Amino acid sequence: MGKTLVAYFSASGVTAGLSKKLSDAIGADLFEIKPEQKYTSADLNWMDKKSRSSVEMNDRNSRPAIGNKVENMEQYSAVFVGLPIWWYREPSIIDTFMEAYNFDGKTVIPFATSGGSGMGDSSKNMQELAKGAKVVSGKRFAKSVSSEELKAWATEWT
Repeated sequence: MGKTLVAYFSASGVTAGLSKKLSDAIGADLFEIKPEQKYTSADLNWMDKKSRSSVEMNDRNSRPAIGNKVENMEQYSAVFVGLPIWWYREPSIIDTFMEAYNFDGKTVIPFATSGGSGMGDSSKNMQELAKGAKVVSGKRFAKSVSSEELKAWATEWT
């Protein structure tokens, strides 16, 4: 079995905190998916139909550029992908990430933070983008989840 990676995108810092906690709990490598152009508060204003996040989420073909790269992705057999839920699914930058690598033979485990929404179609969408991978049903966690709970959840794939 190969190594485990926790890759995440976080706009507000909540998903970053959860991802670090998961990585520490399971002894996985940690990778932040950094947008080439950082999101500002105005970009994240979901009530503004012209905000960057609203425009991206309304265009299923939107692929925001990523400013960094996972080195040696082939060494990982399990990839946890952390994301905030936007508009009941994964942010478009996660779609960019899923298309950027060969996930053949890997297990992809989505996990999310959200103000209240569930995973929506995130796992299904990610499976469509990662042909050859096994994308499992994801899980949404509260910001306050314990390291022990994360570790217990992740043991199936680590």
